[in-house]
Amino acid sequence: MNKGLFSVKSFLTAFCTLFALTVLAQGQAQKGVVDKIIGVVGDRIILQSDIQNAIADAMRSGEKLPSNAPCVIMEHAILQKILALQAERDSIPLTDEEVESQMDLRVRNWIMQFGSQAELEEVAGKTVYQLKDDQRPMIKEQMLSDRMRNKVVSDVHITPTEVKAYFEKIPKDSLPFLESELEVGQIVLLPPASKDVEDYIYNEMLGYKKQIESGATTFEALAKRVSEDPGSRERGGTYEVNRSDKSTWDPVFLSTAFRLKAGEISLPVKSNRFGYFLIQQVSRRGDAARIKMILRIPPVTENELSVAKKTLDSVRAEIENKKISFKDAAYKYSDDENVKNYGPYVLNRDGSTYVTIDALDKDMVNTIKDMKVGDLSKPVEFTNDQGKKGVRLVYLKSKTEPHRMNLVDDYAKIADLALEQKKAEVLDKWISKKIPTYYILVDKQATQECPELNKYETTDKGF
Repeated sequence: MNKGLFSVKSFLTAFCTLFALTVLAQGQAQKGVVDKIIGVVGDRIILQSDIQNAIADAMRSGEKLPSNAPCVIMEHAILQKILALQAERDSIPLTDEEVESQMDLRVRNWIMQFGSQAELEEVAGKTVYQLKDDQRPMIKEQMLSDRMRNKVVSDVHITPTEVKAYFEKIPKDSLPFLESELEVGQIVLLPPASKDVEDYIYNEMLGYKKQIESGATTFEALAKRVSEDPGSRERGGTYEVNRSDKSTWDPVFLSTAFRLKAGEISLPVKSNRFGYFLIQQVSRRGDAARIKMILRIPPVTENELSVAKKTLDSVRAEIENKKISFKDAAYKYSDDENVKNYGPYVLNRDGSTYVTIDALDKDMVNTIKDMKVGDLSKPVEFTNDQGKKGVRLVYLKSKTEPHRMNLVDDYAKIADLALEQKKAEVLDKWISKKIPTYYILVDKQATQECPELNKYETTDKGF
């Protein structure tokens, strides 16, 4: 199943998510289009619309599709069902709570994608609860499939000799040209504003509350005028929130939002991560709520920033005098909440610490432009994604120049690719042994267009 270095792997990664969105596309499907079953695995079916909608969703998302996308998706769908059925045979554990947690995560992502729960429901033509009912079997199947695959390939490892052999088999003209990549770390201090400034902001927000409750203005109008949250300001402060979404919102924000009654406006709520919130609950259904909010960020002055710079000057001296490593210093001193879970380095979407320049914020790009590998910057001011001013040390751990993939510069990447191919070969052998133990039918037209699907059929009945 080695169909290219990156394209098929990245497409299938996106497909795993896009396939779960087919119900949304079906909600918009044209009336009169006749659907049909094009595959059967055990007691599970694959519909033609599943394949068509997955391709349409991939195109809407800007994914680069391989030329044989329908064949790749069809084969992946068959494999997923075989793996899921085998997981059930082997009694691989998967709790209802785990499925619901994944389902809630998907729904929250869809709400963010479409802007609100109402927009999502309008596009899908269904309520969130109906969507969950429709999607739950699909999510469960995908999770079982992933766990079965992980079990099959859990003992697969790669040696340096195998990595070298894998690389030498790649045609020279097929080696990708890679952009410059960097490993960049940071130690962040976000000094609090002075008490006088915080008191001033708090009292201003009390004034907002009184203006709204007196009818002098509306929540939406004030949010558009004074809120410092770019994500909701133009929507009049509107958000869809879920009680379990603690990675996005502070616990104090969530507890306040869900304690309010419909139409009620909170007192100003302080969040160390963001600033001060004024919250109004619009409506609530279970653990989901529609709210409006105004965010104000108490500004820090040069005095607070100066104190933070002096602190980081001391931290920098500790690192340069080898009293502490950069990583340990980040864990000890940084105010960046991501450090605890992900470390001090900027991460790529796949979790890698190797990023291209466009993954860095403008302030950081400006900081590293004259740095050499191994340099640790002096304390520099910056503004984070939430609009808070802070000070940070920036460490340039490594940097590659644009180049053709090679073993010296890209060993880790090549090793990952070689390992994935080896896992795919092990999985192929495992699948070959399992295919005869399942009842599998594939549409004749599909096998004509995709000859590689013939190997899955276990009956000559066809359809």
